[in-house]
Amino acid sequence: MLGWALTFLVIAIIAGVFGFGGIAATSAGIAQVIFVVFLILFAISLIAGLIRRA
Repeated sequence: MLGWALTFLVIAIIAGVFGFGGIAATSAGIAQVIFVVFLILFAISLIAGLIRRA
């Protein structure tokens, strides 16, 4: 999932360099959403792992 976020971030940067503002904004927004979902799932898995060991 983190790979997808980085992919969309790279697409946003490349689109921004070439002047495609709409595509860049959309790709950046998607990258942010995927990154937040990744962080939430990562935190849940850490908490579940700690609970399982206890």
